[in-house]
Amino acid sequence: MLMFWHTLVSTIADVLPIITILLVFQLLVLRQPIPKVWQVIRGFFYVLLGLVLFLMGLEQAVFPLGDLMARQLTDPVFLFGSVANIPTTVNPWDYAWVYAFAFSIGIATTLAEPALIAVAMKAEQISGNAISALGLRLAVALGVAVGVSIGCYRIVSGGDLWLYILIAYTCVLLQTLRAPKTMIPLAYDSGGVTTSTVTVPLLAALGLGLASTIPGRDPVIDGFGLIAFACVFPIISVLSYAQISQWRNRSNGENNAL
Repeated sequence: MLMFWHTLVSTIADVLPIITILLVFQLLVLRQPIPKVWQVIRGFFYVLLGLVLFLMGLEQAVFPLGDLMARQLTDPVFLFGSVANIPTTVNPWDYAWVYAFAFSIGIATTLAEPALIAVAMKAEQISGNAISALGLRLAVALGVAVGVSIGCYRIVSGGDLWLYILIAYTCVLLQTLRAPKTMIPLAYDSGGVTTSTVTVPLLAALGLGLASTIPGRDPVIDGFGLIAFACVFPIISVLSYAQISQWRNRSNGENNAL
C-alpha cells in the first residue's frame, strides 16, 4: 500500500499538467463548457488508476523478469556447461539463445501493442481494406524482432551503435525513394507506435540485463539502444512489405494482360 500511495502521488504530479492545459484551453481559450463532466472525471480516475497499477507492475514484474531472463540466458553454466569452460574471448555466436529470445519477445510484444493495433485498424478502415491490419501488424512485428535481435548482437559484440543506426536509416532513405507514396507515412508512424507501453519496458530491461552480464560491457553505454532498433527496423519491414505487394500486383497485372 505504501508503494501504491507513492506511485499515485507521482502519477498525479505527472498527469496534472495535462489536465491543466486541457482545462485552460477548454474554459479560457475556447470558452466552452466541458460536456459530460462526471464522465470525464470518471475517465481521468480510470487513467490514474491504470497508470499506477501499470507502473507498479513494471517495477514488480516486467523489469525483474527481463533482467532475470538476460542473466539466465548468459549464464556460463547454461552456455558452456560449467564455469571452467568459459572462453577467454567473447564469441557473439555463443549467445544464439539470447538472439532467439530477443526475436521471440520482439514479435510477441509488438503484436500485443495496443497503439499498433489501433493504428492498423484505422489504416485498414481508411484504405477501404486495401491495407490489411493483420498484415501490417505482422510486418511491424517482424521488423521489431529482427531489430531487437541485431541490437542484442551489438551489445554482445560491442559494436558502435551509431554505425548500426546509420546503416539502418540509409536503408530507410533508399527504400523511401522507391516505395509506394501511400505507405511511406504509415511506415514511419509504425516505427513510433511500437515503442509504447508493452514493448519499451521489456526491451529496456533486456538491454540493461544483457549489458550487465556480458564481460567487458558497460550497462550505461551498451545497455541502452534496443529501443532505437525497435523504431527503425519496423520502417524497413513495412516499406519492404509495401514494395513486395506492389511488385506482386504489377506481376499479376502483367500476367492477366498476357
